[in-house]
Amino acid sequence: MRIMVDIDDPVPLFTQLITQIKKAVETNMISAGDPLPSIRQLANDLDVNNKTVAKAYRLLERDGILQSKGYRGTFVHPDAKANTNTDLNAWVLEELGSTIDIFKNSGATDSEIRIAFASVMNRQKQKGA
Repeated sequence: MRIMVDIDDPVPLFTQLITQIKKAVETNMISAGDPLPSIRQLANDLDVNNKTVAKAYRLLERDGILQSKGYRGTFVHPDAKANTNTDLNAWVLEELGSTIDIFKNSGATDSEIRIAFASVMNRQKQKGA
């Protein structure tokens, strides 16, 4: 599997990585149990920050595409192919959009919604969520 990123593309680098890894799973270029390069190795190969690769790997792990086995490395999850259509970000955007529509239809202003959202997010941070 060959991974490449385009720094001039408006799509964030971590999103480009996620898309390419999911595509590799879908097209059987990589299969369940296959190892992936370490975060450091892939970051060096692509000449990107380690945090960029770490974020992509973390989100792919959350979505059941990859699994980390500690010091042994990162591998393709056994259920990766079935999970390639998981897009939690799209779901969150859809749900949040629907909720915001409800608030606006009830007369809430953009400013009130932003302030309320920030307040809720701050409470979540304080709870440690």
